[in-house]
Amino acid sequence: MDHFLYRKGILHAEDIPLPDIAAQVGTPFYVYSAATLRRHFRLFEEALSPLDHLICFSVKSNSNLAVLKLLGDLGAGMDVVSGGEYARARAAGIPGERIVFSGVGKTREEMRAALEGGIRQFNVESEAEMHQLSEVASAMGKTADIAFRINPDVDAETHEKISTGKAENKFGVPISRAREAYAAAARLPGLNPLGIDLHIGSQLTSLAPFRKAFTRIASLTETLRADGHAITRLDLGGGLGIPYETGNDGPPLPIEYGQMVKEVLGHLGCEIEIEPGRLIAGNAGLMVAGVIYVKQGEDRKFLILDAAMNDLVRPALYEAHHDIVPVEEPAPGAETTPYDIVGPVCETGDTFAKSRPLAPLQAGDLVAFRSAGAYGAVMASEYNSRPLIPEVLVDGARFAVIRRRPTYEEMLSRDMIPAWL
Repeated sequence: MDHFLYRKGILHAEDIPLPDIAAQVGTPFYVYSAATLRRHFRLFEEALSPLDHLICFSVKSNSNLAVLKLLGDLGAGMDVVSGGEYARARAAGIPGERIVFSGVGKTREEMRAALEGGIRQFNVESEAEMHQLSEVASAMGKTADIAFRINPDVDAETHEKISTGKAENKFGVPISRAREAYAAAARLPGLNPLGIDLHIGSQLTSLAPFRKAFTRIASLTETLRADGHAITRLDLGGGLGIPYETGNDGPPLPIEYGQMVKEVLGHLGCEIEIEPGRLIAGNAGLMVAGVIYVKQGEDRKFLILDAAMNDLVRPALYEAHHDIVPVEEPAPGAETTPYDIVGPVCETGDTFAKSRPLAPLQAGDLVAFRSAGAYGAVMASEYNSRPLIPEVLVDGARFAVIRRRPTYEEMLSRDMIPAWL
């Protein structure tokens, strides 16, 4: 459920008509619903109750400071994968004890910054990283709580580019080497191995891969405890999918996910951490674009928008589907026209959809891309020297720009021409 509904024939974000926002900030833009963000976070809280748990929002899915602060105020922790994301979480007011540092390539500088600023734990991805973190923490006179990210060799049954838990993926320590890794960490200074971490992929639409992976982790927990390790935390990652296409059966609900977690892991008495991003933020956001031209091709019509692949890269990168709807609601039973929906970037890949049936549109009309709140703005670029588009947060009958569109002058000011040219 989200809070983007038609009222009197106009698509609204909560209580705000989208054309009102477009008139003030211009198109294209992202818009997020505070009510939807709050609701989705609370669904996970309810799903994991009464287990001891912490929900760490995946910052890579949406890193806007206003979004992070809104969730942090609800009690969310943050899962970060870079020094920049760590800095964002801290700038949003998230205390270090609620920040988990994941990622396969942490640098010494990132480790030091997190240890200085406060960190809940490092999810260690390799034995090489383990040794480096031990050196950094020891030199600082600190002890880092760690959980090894274990690769359970489970197929997440999702897109190959967002599957992370198979043996051939770059992530984590192979489950076959887990006991050796924990034994080595226990001998090293500056490390406190207290948990197990895993993440098998993104946009999962079935609980079966989760159950298989969690079952393996439950067995590993008991084995490591028998080896003398005090395993008190299990970080289960994220990955639960969202419905991108209207009319299709949706992925499992958070309450179903939570029940499965309790069944498979509840007997271990561990604190549970999860790292949802897409399910909290995905359906909480739209990208709104304007129609520049309707172009008649040889055998098709093109709807040319002012948004492009640099603004929302998922369709070009993953062949991802987003429902695209007119902001002005079509009349009941209105005939549709198939459009290839494209942007102005000079790439054939700048295509959002092919033969997508929509009620007839014309230049100046607005369309909205649903389910764009996760992996939209964070993956945007300035390709073709196109400015990053604004982000807007709506809360009831009020809205605010939470990232403005930069000017060309601001973009150009970052480049430097050497004196010898």
